[in-house]
Amino acid sequence: MAHGKNRQRIRSAITKANGKLNIKNAAILLAGSTLLSSILGIYREGLINGMYYDTYKVGADAYTVAFTIPDFMFFVLVSGALSVSFIPVFNQRMVTGNKQSAWELSSSLINFLAIITLVASVLIMIFAEPLVTYVVGPGLSESGRSLAVSMMRVIAINPFLFSISAVIASIQQAIGRFTFYALAPTIYNIGIVIGALFFTDGINIFGWQVFEGGVMGLALGVVLGSVLQLIVSSIGLIGVGFDYRFKINPKNKGFRQVLKLLNTRSLDQGIDYLNGLVETNLASRMAEGSIRAYQQTSSLALMPVNLIGVAISNAAFPQMTERLGAGREDLFRKELRSMIRVIVWLVVPVAVVTYFARGYVVGFVYKGSDTLMAGLLGALVVMIFFRTLYHIAARSFYAQQDTKTPLYISFFTIALNICLAIVLTANWSKNQNAAYGLAWAQSISAVVEVVILFSFMIKKIPHLFDRTFVRALQKMALAAIPTALAVYATVMLVPLGNDKRFFLLLPKFIIITIVGFSIYLWCSKKLGLSEADPVIARLKRLFFGRVKTTWLSK
Repeated sequence: MAHGKNRQRIRSAITKANGKLNIKNAAILLAGSTLLSSILGIYREGLINGMYYDTYKVGADAYTVAFTIPDFMFFVLVSGALSVSFIPVFNQRMVTGNKQSAWELSSSLINFLAIITLVASVLIMIFAEPLVTYVVGPGLSESGRSLAVSMMRVIAINPFLFSISAVIASIQQAIGRFTFYALAPTIYNIGIVIGALFFTDGINIFGWQVFEGGVMGLALGVVLGSVLQLIVSSIGLIGVGFDYRFKINPKNKGFRQVLKLLNTRSLDQGIDYLNGLVETNLASRMAEGSIRAYQQTSSLALMPVNLIGVAISNAAFPQMTERLGAGREDLFRKELRSMIRVIVWLVVPVAVVTYFARGYVVGFVYKGSDTLMAGLLGALVVMIFFRTLYHIAARSFYAQQDTKTPLYISFFTIALNICLAIVLTANWSKNQNAAYGLAWAQSISAVVEVVILFSFMIKKIPHLFDRTFVRALQKMALAAIPTALAVYATVMLVPLGNDKRFFLLLPKFIIITIVGFSIYLWCSKKLGLSEADPVIARLKRLFFGRVKTTWLSK
């Protein structure tokens, strides 16, 4: 009896925690969870770099290469393709009250993608050796290729596990339940950290060594993280009314519609990730450690993109589809314009701080910082700004169930990126500095992609940008100038120094960040940018609210 009551209490607590959130709270939760996951990711990468980047560069490169093909299959078959194709169709049925069709669509999609990705995972295990040797790591040494093959066969299970998690996460995102959706990536990182801390030393059960340890322990940690992420995502379905059926219903119109949209977006994702395969291939021909260095700086550059662009876009996307489903194009246009302004306003100071304090940022993932990583991050700052804008722009098309326009633009810009990468890294023969060509190719392509995407968006959504919007952008650019000067001066006054331990590095970086954002916030207020008002109001409540209450009570 007591056991039944406890189970009911747990279920009630989970249901309460998984309540529906509005766009503002969802964006805050997603940004906060992304920040937490990013911090944990920084710790994870710093841990791995400390163990292998200096002492075993071959192992560090092999670990990075082992992810490429499994990640490629997941991105092609599922990933972002799922959310932008599934959510509009799912919401269409929910809004019209056809829940049975919505749940039938969800079950069919889970089962279909599970079968497809399971086949893909098995094929990766079988063909791991030629994939590493001829596709992603031709420049690795023989020992590096052998290690990458072994690790890839372990990590190959990820597409299968991720596909189920992704459908479950998309269901939660579609109905505005973000708590467990936001928690899942953090849990994934925890699994990898466990692998780095414990599995690399070997696994012993009752005195019997079942695993010798070494860098292969990281691969086991990745699988553990994937399993934990699936479990946490599944818990998030409690209380939402999901009616799962172990079958695929090809007659369901929504299922057929999602597959039709999925094909186009999957091709877009595949072409996008193809660029990553080419970059890994090129980096494998450079000096040892180049693969890891470029991957690390790319991951650091993507953190603000995910924290701002992806978090806000994901939070706004369900409501964008609802507005269009209800025929409210006016609200769709107004809210889209507002979201773009907020994203630009947020990413400007982030880009400024990242550029001038890039040595500090790199120091978080590699103790002692690294000249190559810092230089690559500086070259990727342009990419940070434009890729952050890309996500909200692309979702404006997806909300209108137009997946082809972003696809065609991606075809062009990714082909441009690959050509630029090849040209700019022409001197790749064991030359570590050739990695700069990869970074500049990324930044140039990001600029071209967003410019073209916005040009089409303006035509598709008339009167999206007015004079007020343009003047706001000009004010943000103006506010960036004193912000850059202040950050540069602070970096000069608070030098990186020789001791680059995390707990000495963090306070310095916090000081630089506070100075930069304070100047930017002050300038934004003086220039009349409305985006500054809620931030200032929240800061006043945080620092002066309690003082004011105490004073009134006397």
